[in-house]
Formats: sequence, structure tokens, C-alpha cells
Amino acid sequence: MSAPVRAPRISLVLPVRDDAVLLRRCLEAVATLDPAPFETIVVDNGSTDGSAAVAAAAGARLVHEPRQGILPAAAAGFDAARGDVLVRFDADAVPGVDWLGRIADRFVADPALTGLTGPGVFVDLPRPLAALAASCYYGLYFGLVGGLLLGRVPLYGSNLAIRAEAWRAVRDVVHREDPDVHDDLDLTVHLGATARIRFDLGAAVAVSSRAVLSGSRLRSAAQRTRHTVRLHPEAFRATLAGRLLGPFLGLGRVGALVPPWEGVQRSLSEP
Repeated sequence: MSAPVRAPRISLVLPVRDDAVLLRRCLEAVATLDPAPFETIVVDNGSTDGSAAVAAAAGARLVHEPRQGILPAAAAGFDAARGDVLVRFDADAVPGVDWLGRIADRFVADPALTGLTGPGVFVDLPRPLAALAASCYYGLYFGLVGGLLLGRVPLYGSNLAIRAEAWRAVRDVVHREDPDVHDDLDLTVHLGATARIRFDLGAAVAVSSRAVLSGSRLRSAAQRTRHTVRLHPEAFRATLAGRLLGPFLGLGRVGALVPPWEGVQRSLSEP
């Protein structure tokens, strides 16, 4: 009779910069999680408000990362984590009580699972508007950028989980020094086409709609996405959509379009 698989120790990683009020609300929700995380790491990315004090008062491990940007901050948290599965989300996110349990169950049920990601729910908007905003925002990211251009499920930074060994395998190649990179998309690409990443609609967290209602934030997100795509031309040229849209994304012109299955074979052979 085989021994039961041990539930993974989960490290929560929360990058934060000048978000003390939302961080307090987030950490109050973290305190209700069942099961509780193995550890909660708050990465202070140069805050000038009371974010660090809020983290300390809640009993979180505090890591300081002076280099500005989500990727340097998230990477610092991942490097410091001691758990088996690393879960990253944002200070404006509020997880449900069973959120971590659902994540842990998915990793126990599938030992080959590399990463898991779920959506955000814009609970601060009226329901019809929230549904429309989510359809547009996540449709563009998961459907267009991930499904069509990259050909795989992309990790979503406000709600992602990866095995610690997967992070250690790519920690030295992610673009952690580049403040204009989309950290979740960059991480997805570096994990490789053979990484087993799954989307779980039920593993949602409540998030703020400020990212989708601010024109400047949307423009910034679009610019970072385009920049990240241009850093990985071969990964995005592996799909037919990526090759067709390559000139518009700054990937350069591709001479003859090769059959899509050849691109898939190439991407699967990459490390």
C-alpha cells in the first residue's frame, strides 16, 4: 500500500510598494486561509508608506528589494521562499478561505504539474460591468497573448503557483533586471513549452479593477507585454498566429511561413 502524498508546503509571496491600506486587507484575508500557508513573504519594493510596518504587524516575513519593478520584487520573494510551492499574488487581491486548499489539492493530484494559475474577480464593480471587464481583460491575456500567440496557458501574476524546483531551474535566466518586463509572461516563456501549466477557474481571487479602469495602467500593461514578446521572438514565432502577427509585434518579418506543426515541434525541443 503506497503512502499518501504529502500536501506541499506553500509559500505566499506578496510584492508591495506603497499599498499599506490594501496590504492590511489582504493580510487579514490570508490569516483566515484554511489550510494556512507555510509562510507569508511580503517583499517591500521601496515603499515610503507604512507597508513594511503592516507586514511586520501581521507576522509576515519581510524581504526588502530596492530594485524597482514587479519582477525583481517577485524574484526576491521566490528566492527567499522555503516552501515546496510558491504562490504569488498582489496586495490588492483578496483570496477566499479555501483558495490555498484548492491549489494544494491540484499539485497533490498531479505530480507532473509545473504551475497553476487562476483569474481575478473584479468585486469592486457592478456584476455586469465586472463580467465585461473580466472577459475583455482576461480574454486578451489568456486567449490572445497566451493561447494564440504563445500557444500555451500563461501564468497570471496576481494569481499564480509554481513548484519551487521549477523556479530554481529558471531563476538565473528570467529578466529580473528589466523593469519593463511582464514578470508572469516572462516566467511562462522561460519555463518552456513542455512545462505543465494549468488554468483553474475555481481558484479565483478578488482583485481591484484599477488595472482595467485606468488608461495609463492599460497602456503600460500593453507596452510591457509587447516588450516581453519582443524579448522572446522564437517562442512567439513557434505559433502560426505569432508568425502572422510578428511584424506588428516587432518580431521582424519571417520569410516563408512554415507549417504550424513544425513550430510546435521546435518549441517542444527547446530547453
